[in-house]
Amino acid sequence: MARPRGFCEEEALDKALDLFWRHGYEGASIAALTEAMGINRPSLYATFGNKEELFKKALDRYVSIKDAIFDEGLAEPTGRDVVRHLLRKAAEMMTEPGHPVGCLAVQGAISCSDESEPVRQELIRIRQHHEQRIRDRFAEEQDAGRLPPGTNPDDLAMLLATIANGMSIQASTGATRAQLLTVAENAARAWPQVDDVASDAAASNAAE
Repeated sequence: MARPRGFCEEEALDKALDLFWRHGYEGASIAALTEAMGINRPSLYATFGNKEELFKKALDRYVSIKDAIFDEGLAEPTGRDVVRHLLRKAAEMMTEPGHPVGCLAVQGAISCSDESEPVRQELIRIRQHHEQRIRDRFAEEQDAGRLPPGTNPDDLAMLLATIANGMSIQASTGATRAQLLTVAENAARAWPQVDDVASDAAASNAAE
């Protein structure tokens, strides 16, 4: 018989999320999941569904954390501030003591085989959702005249996503928080912004 629901579903999901994050969707077996969550198989299936449904529920918790970070970051006053906030938070989250390193959505999609294609597609969908939010925010920067002429918000969104994804790989192979925060700061400093263009033009005119 299934175990009565004498456990906290949110805590169980957090433990499942941790295991999926550390080992990937395929690397987290049902036996390992039930042990980590402190429940038996019947309780897992009765409460969360099959393994794929459990993963999606755990992923929803992960996305809610990232959405909160995005809400804060996208509210920053300039594109450069957005980049600095998002990359610094990414560096902190990827290297949080006691938690798996890197980004679940990046590493999970890489490790999925053909048999887990629906899971991989779900991870890709989540990444695309966040990239679209960034793209929309940079489009606002363009409309406000804070991007240099000819700058493409889509290209900038792809650039930011590529930097963040690269930071995830670096974190998973041993990069420290300090190193990733340096990457975040260098990316922010180099970010295209109209005030940089104006400053460069003024310096050029002064030199002439």
